[in-house]
Amino acid sequence: MQATRLCLRGRDMIYERCAAHHIPYRKCGKLVVARAEQRLYIENLHRKSLNLAWPLHSPKHDLSGPVLPTTLLSGEEARELEPDLSPDISAALWCPETGILDSHTFMESLEKEIIDSDSGDLVYSTKVVRIDRHTPDSFGEGWVVQTVTDNAKEGDAMLAKTIINTSGLSSLLILNSILPASERLPMYYARGSYASYHGEGIKNVSHLIYPCPELGGGGEHSFHSLGTHLTLDLQGKVRFGPDIEWVEPPSEDNCDDAEFWGKHLVPDESRLSEMHEAVTKYLPGVRLEGMQADYCGMRPKLVPPQGGFQDFTFRTDYSTPAMEAMRPGGAGAMISLLGIESPGLTSSLAIAEHVVEDLLKAEEVKDNTGLN
Repeated sequence: MQATRLCLRGRDMIYERCAAHHIPYRKCGKLVVARAEQRLYIENLHRKSLNLAWPLHSPKHDLSGPVLPTTLLSGEEARELEPDLSPDISAALWCPETGILDSHTFMESLEKEIIDSDSGDLVYSTKVVRIDRHTPDSFGEGWVVQTVTDNAKEGDAMLAKTIINTSGLSSLLILNSILPASERLPMYYARGSYASYHGEGIKNVSHLIYPCPELGGGGEHSFHSLGTHLTLDLQGKVRFGPDIEWVEPPSEDNCDDAEFWGKHLVPDESRLSEMHEAVTKYLPGVRLEGMQADYCGMRPKLVPPQGGFQDFTFRTDYSTPAMEAMRPGGAGAMISLLGIESPGLTSSLAIAEHVVEDLLKAEEVKDNTGLN
């Protein structure tokens, strides 16, 4: 799976960047906890983790051990690590390589690297309003991209030989804008809310704690959400989340309605009871009165509710049919990153590496050697 491979490679790249750029982080480890009827799930996770191959581009000197070391623990062993776990937890999977970081400092380091480079520019408060295929001429092939900055009355236009469409919730909107109506892809939106917590039932908690996915109606695990888990920040603040709440988007003509999306990104108390019920299945001492709505975000889903697992998707479209017949990337290509939800942040550097090294540079090699 793309998400697994990129997550593992991205994990190592982020740790390396944090060390090199003095970005605060901590390897705190993660427990995936299971009740008796869920034990088979974590046993399968454990077996798969030990058989995972090292992802492409991993440094050769790092390949001596498993890429994802895990240990299967009994319920008693799990409670030695986290004493407040429910007595109903009969087993757990310990993942020591999981960590947390200061995500804002991480992103600021990337911003600074672009600003300080000779070949990169950042343009703020600017939105893409139109993309058109460019008919090849003396300027080459590619896409005409029209943009508007802030509230300017007039926009700008540029010829982009290659587009990397990494616009998050808008990636599919941009992709659909270049497709005929009959070929446009549906997008599904799921809001995830987090609640901060201060109170009993989490004494000296020091690890991330994930529940197993709940079983769906057909007896299969539902993978549209990782479950309402316990997460920590570097200051030790505890949050629970995210839950999942499917949102009906506005009409296609109003899909960029800021007021619509804004109201869905305001945290509220309506989800707390349901989140509390989920959390107390593995941390029974947590009290509802200690939970407070903290923040929420929107997941870009490519499948509807009960649609099962959907991997990260990298789609390439072309400015001319001739380009599509010749090669899978390079000049004239628009590469769209779709459905990049969790673990998108962990995978971010590996995603960039994959796009550049596997989707773009690989094509340059083909062009230079004359291979098809």
